[in-house]
Amino acid sequence: MNSLSLKYMFRKINSLVLITINSFLLSAQDADTVNKKISLLFIGDIMGHDEQIWSAEDRETHTYNYDDVFRYVKDEISEADIAIANFEVTLAGYPYSGYPTFSSPAELATACFNAGIDVFANANNHAADRGNKGILSTISTLDSLCIPHTGSFRDSAEKDTLYPMIIKKNGFSLALLNYTYGTNGIKVQPPVIVNVLEKKSVSADIEKAKSLNPDAIILFLHWGTEYDTMPSKIQTDLADYFFSRGVDMIIGSHPHVLQRMEWTKNDSSLKDRIAVYSLGNYVSNQRTIRRDGGAMIRIELTKAVDSIYVSDADYYLTWVYAPLENYRTRFFVLPCSKYETKPEFFAKPADYNKMKLFISNSRRLLNKQNIGINELIFSGTYWMY
Repeated sequence: MNSLSLKYMFRKINSLVLITINSFLLSAQDADTVNKKISLLFIGDIMGHDEQIWSAEDRETHTYNYDDVFRYVKDEISEADIAIANFEVTLAGYPYSGYPTFSSPAELATACFNAGIDVFANANNHAADRGNKGILSTISTLDSLCIPHTGSFRDSAEKDTLYPMIIKKNGFSLALLNYTYGTNGIKVQPPVIVNVLEKKSVSADIEKAKSLNPDAIILFLHWGTEYDTMPSKIQTDLADYFFSRGVDMIIGSHPHVLQRMEWTKNDSSLKDRIAVYSLGNYVSNQRTIRRDGGAMIRIELTKAVDSIYVSDADYYLTWVYAPLENYRTRFFVLPCSKYETKPEFFAKPADYNKMKLFISNSRRLLNKQNIGINELIFSGTYWMY
């Protein structure tokens, strides 16, 4: 059993988030011990299809509430010290819409934050769905909600000031960088910026991050081939290149299906390296095989007197349960291991069987391809691997 398994029994107490000029500080008192630890949780694609918008709407007041979406996974999110997710919609205002030009109510962001998600990565292929106006509205809305975010900026002055994002907690300083392969052919008009995945500009940002002396540099990349469970050569080549430049972790989104996870453990010549090529869909209305779920990866860092290293890396499988209730589809993110032995929880046997198929396919893929990263399994009382 993982030495920290018992920690999974308790929820995180959310820290106050303070956005400062060059970083944000999630305030906490440093532990007066030799070794410090921090747990990071990374979450895949949070989407907002039409059916999700309709599901969240109160038909009488025309207000929205997404809190129930995360009710069954809130404890797992909140347990981590820092939870970071790919926020793959705009908050561009009414009219709200799903694919192909996403604009969700701000209540989706609020529900994510209420569930324990601390930071949004905004650089993805749907960031410019409503043009510059949508990008600016998303930034302003998240700022008004005091939800830290990165990857898109009003102008170069704002990017120079706020980027790289520096996360400070538990005596750690972490640099978070975020980029997308593109914006679906929609041109982002200057001065607005959505970070694009180009080796030269990313390399320059890595150097800037290194100058700030963080304990780790994290790349959250929107990349890869949609619906392909194998990372492309472009992905693996880029990962190797960015690791050679000094990056410690690479977290991937965009394919909408799971791809492998690798933990290359430190030796005399290399630091710890984590590569997660795709976390899949966290919540969406994509219901076809392999697209109806994803994973959250939990990574623990330890700071000793003379070193910083990855002390644990495991993942939760998650699945989107979408039953029909009172003539509308509901959406609930389930931690798979908690519910795979509870067929009575599901309204229909077919729903339970769909989750079991997702679990089976995901385990077949990840058990074969993952390196050093195992699934977290719920014992009935606590999580273990």
